[in-house]
Amino acid sequence: MRKMSDMRKGGSKDEVIPIVDRNIISERNTDDAAGDTDICNSAAAVFLTIISVLLLVCTFPISMFFCIKVIQEYERAVIFRLGRVKKGGAVGPGLFFIIPCIDQCSIIDLRTVSFDVPPQEILTKDSVTVSVDAVVYYNIRAPMAAVCNVADYSKSTRLLSATTLRNILGTKTLSELLADRENIATDLKSMIDTATDPWGIDIERVEVKDVRLPQNLQRAMAAEAEATREARAKVIGAEGEQKASRALKEASDIISSSPAALQLRYLQTLATISSEKNSTIVFPIPIDLLSSFCKKKEE
Repeated sequence: MRKMSDMRKGGSKDEVIPIVDRNIISERNTDDAAGDTDICNSAAAVFLTIISVLLLVCTFPISMFFCIKVIQEYERAVIFRLGRVKKGGAVGPGLFFIIPCIDQCSIIDLRTVSFDVPPQEILTKDSVTVSVDAVVYYNIRAPMAAVCNVADYSKSTRLLSATTLRNILGTKTLSELLADRENIATDLKSMIDTATDPWGIDIERVEVKDVRLPQNLQRAMAAEAEATREARAKVIGAEGEQKASRALKEASDIISSSPAALQLRYLQTLATISSEKNSTIVFPIPIDLLSSFCKKKEE
């Protein structure tokens, strides 16, 4: 508008008014403030470091007991200097030097740790209430992530394991829970490992320890199992009797074809009885002999 008004007045020069973006100005102000803050922090860090070193020098050699740290082969140390992680990441194993006034040291154990998941009351897919507990094995893969990404990695892993156990077993039936423990353990390990990966934790193994059923359900299952066993025993006994009857029928057909075979069977029975040293011997009389006597009396 100003340019058009000047042209109307007869001026020969063109004036260009620059347009300034407010976002660019705000970003520049933010960068300037951040730069000033970094400069102040750097100056304060240098000042506090100098004072801490002077205190160490003044209290030497007593201060050496607080400055020298030793960690084991299975441990790592994460050092924070004035609230920031020291360059180089986790240190160890062995001996290292810290400044007590400005350094804070967190020691992480890299060995495998195991813990018991408390018994969880779970409602299965087929509406059965069971109590299930498990055991979890894990280790620390990244000490920096375990310290910086979660407040208490041990407590968080325990709570996550209990919650995951309830979620997984709530989608299973009672028969699957009792018979398919290996696949359930694999699913638990996969879900817990995925959730704890940003914390630098590796889940090595998850096992379902025990499944506790209510007393009335245990009695009902025992009665069902007993009834199943009795039915199976009756079926097996009936099959045995059927096979025995077939064998007896075949034996009777063979014996009936030869009269002398029946007499031999009588003698074999007497020999078996006499071998047992019995005082009483029952001698079977052939029916044919009795029938011949009956015919003589009738005549």
